[in-house]
Amino acid sequence: MNAGPLGGLWVDRTGAVHVNRILPDGTRAESTASSRWFIWLNDRLPAELETDAEVIKLAGDASFSHLVETESLSEFDRIRKAVKGRVAADIVRPLESQYLLQSRERLFSEVKFSELRRCQLDIETASSGEGFSDPELPEDRILAIGLRFGDRDRTLVLAEMSDAAERELLEALNSVLAEEDPDTIEGHNLFKFDLNFLRRRAKRLKVTCAWGRFGQPASFRNSRLKVAERWIDFPRCDLPGRTVVDTFLLVQLYDITTRELLAFGLKDVAIHFGITPADGGDRTYIPGNRIHQAYDEDRETFLAYLADDLRETKGIADRLLPTYFEQVKTFPITLQEATLRGTTGKIDLLFQEHYYHARQSIPVPPPVSPFEGGYTRSFQEGVFRHVLHFDVASLYPSLLLQIGRDPGNDVLGVFIPLLQQLREYRLKYKQLVRTAEPAEERAEADARQASFKILINSFYGYLGFSGARFGDGELAAEVTQKGRDLL
Repeated sequence: MNAGPLGGLWVDRTGAVHVNRILPDGTRAESTASSRWFIWLNDRLPAELETDAEVIKLAGDASFSHLVETESLSEFDRIRKAVKGRVAADIVRPLESQYLLQSRERLFSEVKFSELRRCQLDIETASSGEGFSDPELPEDRILAIGLRFGDRDRTLVLAEMSDAAERELLEALNSVLAEEDPDTIEGHNLFKFDLNFLRRRAKRLKVTCAWGRFGQPASFRNSRLKVAERWIDFPRCDLPGRTVVDTFLLVQLYDITTRELLAFGLKDVAIHFGITPADGGDRTYIPGNRIHQAYDEDRETFLAYLADDLRETKGIADRLLPTYFEQVKTFPITLQEATLRGTTGKIDLLFQEHYYHARQSIPVPPPVSPFEGGYTRSFQEGVFRHVLHFDVASLYPSLLLQIGRDPGNDVLGVFIPLLQQLREYRLKYKQLVRTAEPAEERAEADARQASFKILINSFYGYLGFSGARFGDGELAAEVTQKGRDLL
C-alpha cells in the first residue's frame, strides 16, 4: 500500500524511480520504486536483435501492433536505438509519464492546492554597463535572491561585491531549497532570466545548482513552446522531483482565449489581475537602471521592491496554476509537463493508458481533411456598436455526447465514456462552488471545474487535429454541422 500521494517523481539514468510521498502529517518521505519501460512497435523486433525484453503481440490490427517491455532502462535504450530507422516506434516521454501510466498513479491525488509546498523566486542583479545585466561580465553580480514560502520571505542578500560573497550567496540558495523542500519554484520570466542567470553565475563561480530533490542538480536544455500562432524559445530548467513554473509563459497561454493583456511583464499582469491597483498603490518601483544604486544607497527600498516582485508573482500563480495542478490528477503527467504540453498530447496519454493496460494495438494519427467549422454570418457591413452576446454552454461537447459515437479508430470505446466522466466531474464541482464551506474549499472546487471545462471543450478540438492519435475529421465535421443547424 502506498504511504501517501505522490508529491514528486524522478527517473534516474539507471531506471530507478525516485518518489517523494506526502504523509498524513504533511511531512515527506523519499523512497525508490521500479517500473517496466515500454515501446510500441509497428512490427516484431528484427530477428538478429537478441534481448531478454518481453515482446507482446497486441490485440487488434492498428499500426503499432507489438509492445516491448523490460525492467532494464539500459536494455530499453539499446532496443530504442537498434530499431531506429528499421521499425516504427512510439515511446511515451518523459519516463516519469511511463511510470504514472503503468502504475495508474497520479501526482498530488487528493491533495489540495493550499497544501502544495510553493516557493516564489526572484533575483536582482547588478549591471556594470548601460544596458541589461550580463552574467558573463565579472561585476554583473547577483545582488539578492528573494524567496517566498507561503507568507514567509527569505531574502538572501550579497554581502559585498566579491566572488567569495557571491559564491556564498549561491550556496545559501542551495541550503534554503534543501531545507524548505518546495514542490514548486515559481517566477515570472523564470526560465529566460532568473534561473538562467543563476546557472551562468554558478558555472562561473564553480557552484553546483543543487536545486532538485533526491540530492540532484538542475539540468538545462533548449526548448520551445507554441502559444497560439507564435513559438517561444527558452532555456528550460528541470529539477528532479520539483516543478518549475514560469508565470510569464502561463499568462501568454491564458491570453490565447481572453486576448485581454496588452503586455506580459510582471507589473502589467499584476495590475490586470488586480493584484496591484492600477495606480500602483503602495507598490515600490525602481527603474531597472537604478536597482544597483538602490542596493548600495537605499537598501530598505531595494528590499521592498524585491518583496513586491515576490508578492505579485505569487498572486499571478495563485490565479493561473490551480488549473494545471488539477490536470495532473487526471493525466499521467508531471506538473511541469502539464504547464508546457498541449492538450492533444495530454488526451493522447489517457488513450494510451487505456490501450496499454488492455494490451490493445494503437493507431498512428489519421489524416484529417479540412471541414466546415462554426456558423458565421454578417447581415450588414460596417462597425457593430450594439452587440448582444449569447453563449450556448459546452455546445460541442454536448453534441458529441448526443451523437454518442467514438472516433473511428477507438476500438475500445474510450472517448465517449471518458468525456461523460469528465462532464460529470465538472458538474459535481460546479455544485460545490455554490455550496461548499469554507471559502477555501469553494476555491478548490472552482479550480477543478475550470480544469474539467477546458478538458471537455478540448475533446472536440482533439477530433479535428491532424496530430491526434484518435482524431476523426468526419465526426468533428458532423458536430459542427449539427451546431450550424442548431443556430
